[in-house]
Amino acid sequence: MTASVVRVPDLDLESFAARAEKWLTESVPARWRESRGRLSNEESDELRRDWDRKLWQGGYSGLSIPAEYGGCALGLAEEVVFHVLAGKAQAPDGFTRVGKTLVAPMLIKSGTAEQKAKYLPPLMRGDEVWCQGFSEPEAGSDLANIQTRARRVEGGYLLSGRKTWTSFAQHADWCFVLAQTQPDAPRYRNLSMFLVGMHQPGITLSDIKQISGAVHFAETRFEDVFVADSDRVGEDGEGWKVAMRVLGDERGGVETASRYVEIRSDVDLLIRTVGDRPALTARLRELDVRAELLRWQLAKVVDREVGDPERLLRSASVLKVMWSELWQDVTRFGLEVSPAADRDHWQYQYLEARAASIYSGTNEIQRNILSERVLGLPR
Repeated sequence: MTASVVRVPDLDLESFAARAEKWLTESVPARWRESRGRLSNEESDELRRDWDRKLWQGGYSGLSIPAEYGGCALGLAEEVVFHVLAGKAQAPDGFTRVGKTLVAPMLIKSGTAEQKAKYLPPLMRGDEVWCQGFSEPEAGSDLANIQTRARRVEGGYLLSGRKTWTSFAQHADWCFVLAQTQPDAPRYRNLSMFLVGMHQPGITLSDIKQISGAVHFAETRFEDVFVADSDRVGEDGEGWKVAMRVLGDERGGVETASRYVEIRSDVDLLIRTVGDRPALTARLRELDVRAELLRWQLAKVVDREVGDPERLLRSASVLKVMWSELWQDVTRFGLEVSPAADRDHWQYQYLEARAASIYSGTNEIQRNILSERVLGLPR
């Protein structure tokens, strides 16, 4: 992309928020804001791709990513503030969310200089989409049980196996894949992380249609797909450690801020359309307060960005439970009370939210983490 990019200058947080709010007001497509779920999949995909590129051109892509990789070299606080404001502005959720929230932090923490230089700039520009290859039919919550293998060959590995629930796979250029490389090694020390190009022989996709009718996921099969040594993240056998950092980011501040965008938008829609009904006032106030409590918890996570990693992990588990259950409650209420004109939107959102307490680590697992690591309860 050759367009001139305006980078966000160094500002205090309040000035940054004012500038970002003005930009969002001017930049969010009216067609998206007014659609209320009535866009076709093709129309939605087009607007989401355009939004990724618009973020880059406006200087709001990768706010906490170092400038040498196409980011703005700001911090998690700015990321969270921007996502909160994007929620209020009813901005789209672009296709680069997985890349920006999971791949970019992974490479910054664990990648080589060459990997960062190769993969981060096109991600920031919105030119390349990433998907995640973790879950398998027999390894969802028990991620360490994955069976996908990467067999050593000259210059790299041959990857074979089957991944499921691969978000954005249909749109992806790259996938970060966790696979076994040392079958005889102890559990947790037998895995490695790879960056795999999706446009090569040996990769097949099968769409997975959700109950909402959307197709966000796919089953992905790899059959002797070559991965170069230079595309392994970390050392051979260190995949579990890299994956745990990724999962912490997935449940953490930036991802939750992205989810807040959708929740805040849905709560605001309810207030606009049914807020004049006295019988619903108390319930609307409760959902509004819970949305703001989620934002408050996000602020706590920002404060702990450079603090104790264990405390950050616990905060991330709290966030995951909070946003997923709040979203389910909001969409259930919307389906019950919404006017007929918004029924399609709420039916879609309600069905989409059903999986929120399952993916990114089930809420039962998050509560186990909290009971063991916060309350000190026995296993």
